[in-house]
Amino acid sequence: MVSHALTLCPDDAESWLESLEGQYPPEQRALLRKAAEWLADHGQDALADTGAPLRAHALGAAAILAGMRFDAETVAAALLHGLPEQALGHDTLIEHFGPHPTLLVEGAAKLARMDHLLGEINAEGGQSEALRQMLLAMTDDIRVVFIKLAERTQALRDLADDDPEDADRVATLRHKIAGDVRELYAPLANRLGAWQLKWELEDLSCRYLEPDTYRQIARLLDERRLDREWYIERVIAQLDAALRADGIEDMAISGRPKHIASILAKMRKKKLSFDEVYDVRALRVLVRDVKDCFHVLGLVHSLWQPIPGQFDDYISRPKGNGYKSLHTAVVGPENKALEVQIRTFDMHQEAELGVAAHWRYKEGGKDDGVQDKIAWLRQLLAWKQELADSHELAQHFRNELFQDEVFVLTPQGKVLALPNGATPLDFAYAVHTELGHRCRGAKVDGNLVPLDTVLKTGQRVEILTVKQGGPSRDWLNPNLGVLKTTRARNKVRAWFRLQDHDKNVQEGRDLLERELHRLNLSNVNLDKLAARLKFPSLDELCAALGRGDLGAGQLDRALQDEFLPPPEKPLVSAPRRKADGGGVLVEGQTGLMTQMAGCCKPAPPDPIVGYTTQGRGVTIHRADCPMILHLRDDQQDRLLRAEWGDQAAQVFAVDVELNARDRPGLLKDVGELLAQEKINVVRVNTLSQHDAARMEFTLEVRDVAQLTRFLARAAHVRGVYTARRK
Repeated sequence: MVSHALTLCPDDAESWLESLEGQYPPEQRALLRKAAEWLADHGQDALADTGAPLRAHALGAAAILAGMRFDAETVAAALLHGLPEQALGHDTLIEHFGPHPTLLVEGAAKLARMDHLLGEINAEGGQSEALRQMLLAMTDDIRVVFIKLAERTQALRDLADDDPEDADRVATLRHKIAGDVRELYAPLANRLGAWQLKWELEDLSCRYLEPDTYRQIARLLDERRLDREWYIERVIAQLDAALRADGIEDMAISGRPKHIASILAKMRKKKLSFDEVYDVRALRVLVRDVKDCFHVLGLVHSLWQPIPGQFDDYISRPKGNGYKSLHTAVVGPENKALEVQIRTFDMHQEAELGVAAHWRYKEGGKDDGVQDKIAWLRQLLAWKQELADSHELAQHFRNELFQDEVFVLTPQGKVLALPNGATPLDFAYAVHTELGHRCRGAKVDGNLVPLDTVLKTGQRVEILTVKQGGPSRDWLNPNLGVLKTTRARNKVRAWFRLQDHDKNVQEGRDLLERELHRLNLSNVNLDKLAARLKFPSLDELCAALGRGDLGAGQLDRALQDEFLPPPEKPLVSAPRRKADGGGVLVEGQTGLMTQMAGCCKPAPPDPIVGYTTQGRGVTIHRADCPMILHLRDDQQDRLLRAEWGDQAAQVFAVDVELNARDRPGLLKDVGELLAQEKINVVRVNTLSQHDAARMEFTLEVRDVAQLTRFLARAAHVRGVYTARRK
């Protein structure tokens, strides 16, 4: 139990203040005394939401924070924040208590709104996590959250006593407050490392929400309490003697209590009976270094028999959150199960206050980057005792959580997380796409606002719509600032793309008809083609063609595979020969040594001419080759008449050039076309510059007809401007 944390009556204020003499210097005690007097003067007849006198309620919350060693400003704010609004005027608080306590008081008063919101909001279906994040995001100083946690702890204590005359009201209050605590405040206390508050919040909420189950486990614990305490003392003495006899002097052994809510959660999670919860009896051993941890583990296992499957080495393999410790369960004296945790003093400090926060696996929350921020806060908790100046502390505690998000409410009270800077229009699209399309105005907290208004955490947003209509293209103008989120902008773009559907369908039909004509296909089942390409209808296929989502290569391949018979294969395939001029007649003769010119790369049926070379036979050029046209007069006599002979099974190398608008997948589409035409590529060179692409290929073709067919099809590839032979 937290020291100084007993429920206090108004008359206890003076004795409580006197008990703090060794904890706070005189000037801070003076601040606390002034706050207590202000509470007494302005909260005489006021009641807390539990029905308890406000003075006793506020003193109890302040005592909890003082017991946790919070600074005097935080404790003073806990005394003041529940007072009626007329006693909490900003200027009045500044005058009497200064700026820092005033900010804490106002922040805590703002968080009081959460209790009212929880009455409207369904905390299931992911809303619990959103509420915790919103609560943190609503504060500029994390100490405000601890004030709220202490106040809720005191609220549960207020309801501990049964009042037969007002049993129904107390039962209703217990159920409401305990439900809020279980959903929101206990997980938040766990997350922030306020372990003592967490345990009490969980236990009391369990007691009020599940009284029969709570009493059953409490009875089982009480029946064995004296035996368990005596048993733990015996085990500690036995282990202490064994460790000291083995030379381990610098260590600490303690019995680790298991709270009722924690026992119940473990029984449900692992489907255990009470007798199977091994850590009802538990020890924790702290030592100086890691080697001593394993030394202690060996001694424990030599003293008592380990229980199979109940050992976890989180030192060698730390948990994802950095948690380190050795966990084992053994059959202790009298054949009773006993859990033992072994860690170093540093590991223990880290587990309790540092970055090894294990709230995620306790809560089952997803990893969304919050744990790093929480670790930062929990380190500040450990540092706070080193900061003598409370003003310096306030600066360190300045909340850095969720600076990239805001949390706003729908009219029904649902919490939505939006990127920082989001507008009402972003909110509308986050709720539903159709709501965004029909949005024409917005109200924030009941007031009409422009659509470019930047939303803040905690605001309630209502969207004003028309029955029919769509978005404006102005919404996509970044200078107007109407839409900030990428998701909303994509929704608007998608809407305008759909408006061009009819135009895209017509363009796609034209492309499809040209391709059918080229392949000489008629009377084909186009619905079957759409199904093959996984489109629900022919119109959707044509729209995809018109938008460019479906490439010409994909369409051509599907048409050929679906409607053209496979080519007949010869029984014996003749080996392919690369053109070497053997199929060329020179001056009507065959068998002469010839070769194709590399400058113009002739192919049948190009008009050709032979040129006599020294030592390399006759080179065959195209008749219109620039080299031939520009021969000197003294070289003209070296020209010979040439013509094509039998080119069966021969291929000829030709150069082609494609110019196109650069886009992803362009080279892939051209490559698919070459594969369909069964054309081999000898060389390829591509150049992209300023969204334009030039591709040069050296291809092996059987004749010019095959080349012409390829160039005609290449000109229809999306984005290609020209396709020509060089």
